[in-house]
Amino acid sequence: MIWYENLYIGESIPKKDAKIRRIKWKIDHNAGLLNIYMIVLCRYPSGLLEIIPARELKQKYYPKRQLYVVGLAQGYHEALETAAQIVADVYAHTGGFQVKSYLLSQRGQRKKAGGAYD
Repeated sequence: MIWYENLYIGESIPKKDAKIRRIKWKIDHNAGLLNIYMIVLCRYPSGLLEIIPARELKQKYYPKRQLYVVGLAQGYHEALETAAQIVADVYAHTGGFQVKSYLLSQRGQRKKAGGAYD
């Protein structure tokens, strides 16, 4: 699993480094978070983003290594809002919907968008 450096965080998750690190650690170690959703780059060419409940990662053969996590949210509704914010930010910066290529090009660069976690 790869974590986007400028992770988008939903409104219900405290934007404290310790809290974010704890959630990421739990996800990485299959600790089972019930109401946390991950927004990941779509693994298929025709999609933009996928919303995956963190609890699904407890499955032994879930393809975790292929996931590029760009956002976290608490609850499915908030995950939809966070995913929409990501798409809106990409559109504002590029004028298009090439979410995957834009976010991958931002690796190592600090993003100034309001929805990103700094």
